Amino acid sequence: MIFISKILFFTSHHGFYTVVILLAFFSLLSFVTKKAWFLAPIIPLAILNGVAGQYLNAWFLNKYGIESTAIITSDVETNSTLNDMYIHDYEAIVKKQDGKFTSTFFSTTSATIYPIENAIRIPAMGQNFPVKYIPRYEKNIVILYDQSEEGSNRLKYEKLAPIESAKIKYEADRTNKEFIEEYIAALEDYLKSYDREEYKEKIEELKTELKQLK
Repeated sequence: MIFISKILFFTSHHGFYTVVILLAFFSLLSFVTKKAWFLAPIIPLAILNGVAGQYLNAWFLNKYGIESTAIITSDVETNSTLNDMYIHDYEAIVKKQDGKFTSTFFSTTSATIYPIENAIRIPAMGQNFPVKYIPRYEKNIVILYDQSEEGSNRLKYEKLAPIESAKIKYEADRTNKEFIEEYIAALEDYLKSYDREEYKEKIEELKTELKQLK
């Protein structure tokens, strides 16, 4: 597991050098075997690593790693950009099983985050956040963003957004059954994850209103 983690850390953090190694390996293989088709996998593998390398690393660490915490100690904005946003270089410390800390690094483009999604979310500097790693190679971490304080707040906000939308529709027309049902559904969906007594009371109130309209 440690060996696999080291390979995945290298390929996800050093894309250019990974391409160089692939080029050298398959070129040598082609030269030794006298078969040119060994050069064919170079470009597909380079593209695959660039597109899915971090995702594979995230899946691997989340499945086989152990949970711990980390803290970002440095956040430096670079001159490079990604989607019109400046890329940041980060340094962090990771808590090992013995309670001591070790250092690691990543950037906006190399950070490994779980759940796997098409978004880059990095916890704020100086805050503890949950991670997973393979013991004895703590340098390679996956950030468990949804379990962090920031991630938890984001998920709660995402659950509140449909409630606010449904509430506006309901208050615009309290006799519209579809709007009432949508409001109830949004409140019930929120209560699946979070407890809020006023929402329970509001659901009962809305159900009463709905019965009166039928």
